Amino acid sequence: MVDTTLRDGSHAVRHAFTAEQAEAIAGGLDEAGVPIIEVSHGDGLGGSSYTYGFSKELEFALVEAAARRVKRARIAVLLLPGIGTIEDMERAHGLGASVVRVATHVTEADVGHQHIAAAKSLGMEAVGFLMMTHLAPPELVASEAAKMESYGADWVNLADSAGYLLPGGVAARVAAVRSAVNIPIGWHAHNNLAVAMANSLAAIEHGASYIDGTLRGLGAGAGNTQIEALAGVLTRMGADTGADFYKLMDLAQSDVDPLIRRPQTIDNGSLMLGYAGVYSSFLLHVYDAAKKFGLEPRDIMVELGRRGMVGGQEDMIVDVAYQQKAAAR
Repeated sequence: MVDTTLRDGSHAVRHAFTAEQAEAIAGGLDEAGVPIIEVSHGDGLGGSSYTYGFSKELEFALVEAAARRVKRARIAVLLLPGIGTIEDMERAHGLGASVVRVATHVTEADVGHQHIAAAKSLGMEAVGFLMMTHLAPPELVASEAAKMESYGADWVNLADSAGYLLPGGVAARVAAVRSAVNIPIGWHAHNNLAVAMANSLAAIEHGASYIDGTLRGLGAGAGNTQIEALAGVLTRMGADTGADFYKLMDLAQSDVDPLIRRPQTIDNGSLMLGYAGVYSSFLLHVYDAAKKFGLEPRDIMVELGRRGMVGGQEDMIVDVAYQQKAAAR
């Protein structure tokens, strides 16, 4: 299991994690036996900006605090080429990050080539992270995953960034990638259609060995697969997760519950993200734009989905809202 509370969960708290919180959560995850803990701005290294939302404390302080506390776990960072840079990755590595997940749109694996190569030259574990996998058929997802492998990725992670896929779609994509690569496969789910757990189990059934989750499911949109629930489910299935189910539950209750600003429920906005196939981290930006222009958030999401907007195009949310407002006059 891979915990990304301190990265994807950043979206849900408007990137307000402090170094003290990062240290406590990372330390608790380490004690619970989680092997990889991802720590970054919600949009990865370099994400703290007007476009994506400013961090209360820069991710480098969070990475340093988390790395200082853990004894067994590896600290990972997310890097979206074009948002974060190789220099950002080098800095994070110097502060204790040993894993980098290089994230690109599902059809643009080639954008991550030099970043994966740079990670390997640093001695880091490099992961090819394909986002918005619902926008490509299984055979194309497999082809892009094979590119990541050819660039030197140690494993490839598939993300249902919009929470759009159903178990059958997950199974098809993971199975196709399994047939195309010789490296491990990971899966990252969002719960916008209430199937994050089912999709995670489908991914495992068809060959995924790394599954992302977050404490209390904290994450963009309706959140991610809830990692303490995943630990419980897998334990009941007879799988050895290496994680302490009770410790994960206790950590979620003591350290994450107090930070939750809005319940990780499938409200109308989150549901529309999954239904329309919109990038999950767009949710709070859509709410802000809808309030500013006096619009229905669901209408904005439908149009974003129709246009096929992807991660990194958050500025288009305001453009769409402005155009809808103008059209209504």
